[in-house]
Amino acid sequence: MAGSEQRDKLIRFYKGTEGAETAVKLVDMAERVKRNQRFQLSGFLDPYGQEIAETIVANYPGIRVDFSGGYPGAERQRAMFMDESFGGNPGFDIVVLKATWNGQFEHLGHRDVLGALMGLGIQRDCLGDIIMSGASALILAESGMGTFLMDNLTMIGRSGVTCVEDELSNIAPKEERCKEIQATVASLRVDSIAAAGYGSSRSRAASDIAADKLKLNWQPVKNASQSVKEGDILSMRGRGRIEVVEVRGKTKKGRIGVLLKKYI
Repeated sequence: MAGSEQRDKLIRFYKGTEGAETAVKLVDMAERVKRNQRFQLSGFLDPYGQEIAETIVANYPGIRVDFSGGYPGAERQRAMFMDESFGGNPGFDIVVLKATWNGQFEHLGHRDVLGALMGLGIQRDCLGDIIMSGASALILAESGMGTFLMDNLTMIGRSGVTCVEDELSNIAPKEERCKEIQATVASLRVDSIAAAGYGSSRSRAASDIAADKLKLNWQPVKNASQSVKEGDILSMRGRGRIEVVEVRGKTKKGRIGVLLKKYI
Protein backbone atom coordinates (compact mmCIF):
# COMPACT_ATOMS: atom_id res chain seq x y z
CA MET A 1 0.00 0.00 0.00
CA ALA A 2 1.36 3.44 -0.92
CA GLY A 3 2.42 5.68 1.95
CA SER A 4 -0.36 8.23 1.47
CA GLU A 5 -2.99 5.47 1.28
CA GLN A 6 -1.64 3.86 4.46
CA ARG A 7 -1.71 7.21 6.25
CA ASP A 8 -5.26 7.97 5.12
CA LYS A 9 -6.50 4.52 6.14
CA LEU A 10 -5.15 4.82 9.68
CA ILE A 11 -6.43 8.36 10.15
CA ARG A 12 -9.90 7.31 8.94
CA PHE A 13 -9.85 4.44 11.43
CA TYR A 14 -9.45 6.82 14.39
CA LYS A 15 -11.55 9.68 13.02
CA GLY A 16 -14.26 10.72 15.47
CA THR A 17 -12.58 9.03 18.44
CA GLU A 18 -10.80 10.61 21.39
CA GLY A 19 -7.54 9.45 19.83
CA ALA A 20 -7.99 11.15 16.45
CA GLU A 21 -5.51 13.98 17.07
CA THR A 22 -2.96 11.62 18.61
CA ALA A 23 -3.30 9.23 15.67
CA VAL A 24 -2.51 11.99 13.16
CA LYS A 25 0.65 12.96 15.06
CA LEU A 26 1.82 9.36 15.40
CA VAL A 27 1.08 8.43 11.78
CA ASP A 28 3.12 11.44 10.65
CA MET A 29 5.96 10.28 12.91
CA ALA A 30 5.88 6.83 11.29
CA GLU A 31 5.91 8.42 7.84
CA ARG A 32 8.98 10.51 8.74
CA VAL A 33 10.80 7.44 10.06
CA LYS A 34 9.94 5.58 6.86
CA ARG A 35 11.40 8.40 4.75
CA ASN A 36 14.50 9.15 6.84
CA GLN A 37 15.24 5.67 8.22
CA ARG A 38 16.04 7.07 11.68
CA PHE A 39 13.79 7.68 14.68
CA GLN A 40 11.04 9.93 16.04
CA LEU A 41 10.12 10.59 19.68
CA SER A 42 6.56 11.40 20.72
CA GLY A 43 5.32 13.40 23.66
CA PHE A 44 3.93 11.56 26.67
CA LEU A 45 1.03 9.28 25.79
CA ASP A 46 -1.68 7.82 28.00
CA PRO A 47 -2.31 4.06 27.71
CA TYR A 48 -4.78 4.59 24.86
CA GLY A 49 -2.21 6.65 22.97
CA GLN A 50 0.34 3.86 23.49
CA GLU A 51 -2.15 1.39 22.06
CA ILE A 52 -2.60 3.66 19.02
CA ALA A 53 1.19 3.80 18.57
CA GLU A 54 1.40 -0.01 18.57
CA THR A 55 -1.44 -0.27 16.06
CA ILE A 56 0.23 2.23 13.73
CA VAL A 57 3.63 0.53 13.88
CA ALA A 58 1.97 -2.81 13.09
CA ASN A 59 0.99 -1.25 9.75
CA TYR A 60 4.53 -0.08 8.90
CA PRO A 61 6.87 -3.03 8.26
CA GLY A 62 10.46 -2.23 9.20
CA ILE A 63 9.53 0.16 12.02
CA ARG A 64 9.45 -0.74 15.71
CA VAL A 65 8.24 1.17 18.75
CA ASP A 66 9.68 1.34 22.28
CA PHE A 67 8.17 3.10 25.28
CA SER A 68 9.47 4.77 28.43
CA GLY A 69 7.90 6.93 31.10
CA GLY A 70 11.11 7.45 33.06
CA TYR A 71 10.63 4.65 35.59
CA PRO A 72 9.28 1.07 35.68
CA GLY A 73 5.48 0.93 35.68
CA ALA A 74 4.89 4.51 34.47
CA GLU A 75 1.38 5.05 33.13
CA ARG A 76 2.18 7.95 30.77
CA GLN A 77 5.04 7.07 28.42
CA ARG A 78 6.85 8.48 25.41
CA ALA A 79 6.90 6.38 22.23
CA MET A 80 10.01 6.08 20.11
CA PHE A 81 9.44 5.00 16.50
CA MET A 82 12.64 3.64 15.05
CA ASP A 83 13.67 2.15 11.74
CA GLU A 84 14.90 -1.37 12.44
CA SER A 85 18.04 -0.71 10.40
CA PHE A 86 19.01 2.34 12.48
CA GLY A 87 22.03 1.51 14.64
CA GLY A 88 21.84 4.44 17.06
CA ASN A 89 20.71 4.37 20.68
CA PRO A 90 18.79 7.61 21.30
CA GLY A 91 17.43 8.47 24.74
CA PHE A 92 13.88 9.28 25.75
CA ASP A 93 14.82 12.76 27.10
CA ILE A 94 12.85 12.59 30.34
CA VAL A 95 13.56 14.62 33.48
CA VAL A 96 12.02 14.44 36.95
CA LEU A 97 11.41 17.48 39.16
CA LYS A 98 10.57 17.35 42.85
CA ALA A 99 8.09 20.00 44.01
CA THR A 100 7.72 20.49 47.77
CA TRP A 101 5.47 22.71 49.90
CA ASN A 102 4.43 23.20 53.51
CA GLY A 103 1.81 20.55 54.06
CA GLN A 104 0.70 21.99 57.41
CA PHE A 105 -1.39 24.69 55.77
CA GLU A 106 -2.88 23.08 52.67
CA HIS A 107 -3.45 19.55 51.40
CA LEU A 108 -2.64 19.40 47.70
CA GLY A 109 -3.58 16.55 45.36
CA HIS A 110 -2.76 15.37 41.86
CA ARG A 111 -5.40 17.64 40.33
CA ASP A 112 -3.93 20.71 42.07
CA VAL A 113 -0.43 19.98 40.79
CA LEU A 114 -1.61 19.29 37.25
CA GLY A 115 -3.75 22.44 37.30
CA ALA A 116 -0.76 24.56 38.32
CA LEU A 117 1.33 23.07 35.53
CA MET A 118 -1.35 23.61 32.90
CA GLY A 119 -1.76 27.16 34.25
CA LEU A 120 1.84 27.79 33.20
CA GLY A 121 0.81 27.07 29.62
CA ILE A 122 2.43 23.61 29.48
CA GLN A 123 0.87 21.16 27.04
CA ARG A 124 -0.29 17.87 28.58
CA ASP A 125 1.87 15.77 26.26
CA CYS A 126 5.00 17.48 27.68
CA LEU A 127 4.21 15.96 31.08
CA GLY A 128 4.41 12.36 32.25
CA ASP A 129 3.24 10.91 35.54
CA ILE A 130 2.80 13.04 38.64
CA ILE A 131 3.66 10.99 41.72
CA MET A 132 2.22 12.36 44.96
CA SER A 133 3.93 11.76 48.31
CA GLY A 134 2.80 13.77 51.32
CA ALA A 135 3.77 17.41 50.88
CA SER A 136 5.71 16.78 47.68
CA ALA A 137 5.24 15.60 44.13
CA LEU A 138 7.56 14.10 41.55
CA ILE A 139 6.81 15.51 38.10
CA LEU A 140 8.00 13.64 35.01
CA ALA A 141 8.49 15.89 31.99
CA GLU A 142 10.32 16.32 28.71
CA SER A 143 13.94 17.24 29.40
CA GLY A 144 13.54 20.66 27.82
CA MET A 145 10.95 21.58 30.47
CA GLY A 146 13.31 21.16 33.45
CA THR A 147 14.72 24.68 33.73
CA PHE A 148 11.35 26.25 32.94
CA LEU A 149 9.64 24.33 35.75
CA MET A 150 12.34 25.11 38.30
CA ASP A 151 12.08 28.82 37.45
CA ASN A 152 8.29 29.11 37.14
CA LEU A 153 6.56 26.50 39.31
CA THR A 154 6.52 28.65 42.46
CA MET A 155 2.86 28.26 43.53
CA ILE A 156 0.37 25.41 43.67
CA GLY A 157 -2.98 26.64 44.87
CA ARG A 158 -2.17 29.06 47.70
CA SER A 159 1.02 27.24 48.66
CA GLY A 160 4.51 28.39 47.82
CA VAL A 161 6.52 25.68 46.09
CA THR A 162 10.19 24.80 45.79
CA CYS A 163 11.01 22.88 42.62
CA VAL A 164 14.35 21.13 42.07
CA GLU A 165 15.64 18.47 39.69
CA ASP A 166 15.79 14.92 41.02
CA GLU A 167 17.19 11.63 39.68
CA LEU A 168 15.06 9.19 37.70
CA SER A 169 16.86 6.35 39.46
CA ASN A 170 15.40 7.53 42.79
CA ILE A 171 11.83 6.74 41.65
CA ALA A 172 10.61 3.47 43.08
CA PRO A 173 9.00 1.09 40.57
CA LYS A 174 5.23 1.41 40.61
CA GLU A 175 3.65 -1.36 42.63
CA GLU A 176 -0.01 -1.91 41.91
CA ARG A 177 -2.22 -3.62 44.42
CA CYS A 178 -4.99 -5.70 42.95
CA LYS A 179 -7.72 -8.00 44.10
CA GLU A 180 -9.73 -10.60 42.25
CA ILE A 181 -13.49 -10.22 42.10
CA GLN A 182 -15.72 -13.13 41.15
CA ALA A 183 -19.20 -11.98 40.30
CA THR A 184 -22.30 -12.82 38.31
CA VAL A 185 -23.92 -10.20 36.10
CA ALA A 186 -27.15 -10.03 34.17
CA SER A 187 -25.29 -9.15 30.97
CA LEU A 188 -21.91 -7.99 29.67
CA ARG A 189 -23.09 -4.39 29.46
CA VAL A 190 -20.48 -1.95 30.68
CA ASP A 191 -22.74 -0.62 33.44
CA SER A 192 -23.18 -4.15 34.83
CA ILE A 193 -19.44 -4.85 34.82
CA ALA A 194 -18.64 -1.44 36.35
CA ALA A 195 -21.21 -2.00 39.11
CA ALA A 196 -19.71 -5.41 39.92
CA GLY A 197 -16.13 -4.17 39.82
CA TYR A 198 -16.58 -0.94 41.76
CA GLY A 199 -19.13 -2.35 44.20
CA SER A 200 -21.92 0.02 43.24
CA SER A 201 -25.40 -0.19 41.75
CA ARG A 202 -26.08 -0.18 38.02
CA SER A 203 -27.86 3.14 38.40
CA ARG A 204 -24.73 4.62 40.01
CA ALA A 205 -22.62 3.18 37.19
CA ALA A 206 -25.01 4.68 34.64
CA SER A 207 -24.69 8.07 36.37
CA ASP A 208 -20.89 7.83 36.23
CA ILE A 209 -21.11 7.05 32.52
CA ALA A 210 -23.47 9.98 31.91
CA ALA A 211 -21.01 12.23 33.78
CA ASP A 212 -18.18 11.01 31.48
CA LYS A 213 -16.25 9.55 34.42
CA LEU A 214 -15.86 5.98 33.13
CA LYS A 215 -13.53 4.89 30.33
CA LEU A 216 -13.41 1.58 28.47
CA ASN A 217 -10.00 0.75 27.02
CA TRP A 218 -9.00 4.37 27.72
CA GLN A 219 -11.85 5.82 25.64
CA PRO A 220 -14.99 7.50 27.04
CA VAL A 221 -17.94 5.14 27.36
CA LYS A 222 -20.61 6.29 24.91
CA ASN A 223 -23.57 4.66 26.63
CA ALA A 224 -24.36 2.25 29.43
CA SER A 225 -25.34 -0.56 27.04
CA GLN A 226 -21.89 -0.90 25.44
CA SER A 227 -20.64 -4.48 25.59
CA VAL A 228 -17.38 -5.60 27.16
CA LYS A 229 -15.28 -8.69 26.52
CA GLU A 230 -12.33 -10.55 28.01
CA GLY A 231 -9.22 -8.38 28.19
CA ASP A 232 -11.10 -5.08 28.32
CA ILE A 233 -10.04 -2.42 30.84
CA LEU A 234 -12.43 -0.10 32.68
CA SER A 235 -10.94 2.91 34.44
CA MET A 236 -12.17 5.76 36.60
CA ARG A 237 -9.96 8.43 38.17
CA GLY A 238 -9.74 7.95 41.92
CA ARG A 239 -11.35 4.51 41.81
CA GLY A 240 -8.73 2.48 39.96
CA ARG A 241 -8.85 0.15 36.97
CA ILE A 242 -10.79 -3.04 36.39
CA GLU A 243 -9.63 -5.77 34.02
CA VAL A 244 -12.10 -8.28 32.64
CA VAL A 245 -9.96 -11.39 33.10
CA GLU A 246 -12.46 -14.11 32.19
CA VAL A 247 -16.03 -14.45 31.04
CA ARG A 248 -17.43 -17.73 32.32
CA GLY A 249 -20.56 -19.68 31.51
CA LYS A 250 -24.09 -18.97 32.59
CA THR A 251 -25.44 -19.95 35.97
CA LYS A 252 -28.66 -21.92 36.47
CA LYS A 253 -30.45 -18.60 36.91
CA GLY A 254 -29.18 -17.37 33.55
CA ARG A 255 -26.59 -14.91 34.90
CA ILE A 256 -23.05 -14.69 33.51
CA GLY A 257 -20.04 -15.45 35.67
CA VAL A 258 -17.07 -13.09 35.35
CA LEU A 259 -13.62 -12.89 36.90
CA LEU A 260 -12.40 -9.31 37.35
CA LYS A 261 -9.18 -7.81 38.68
CA LYS A 262 -9.36 -4.44 40.38
CA TYR A 263 -6.12 -2.44 40.42
CA ILE A 264 -5.88 0.22 43.11
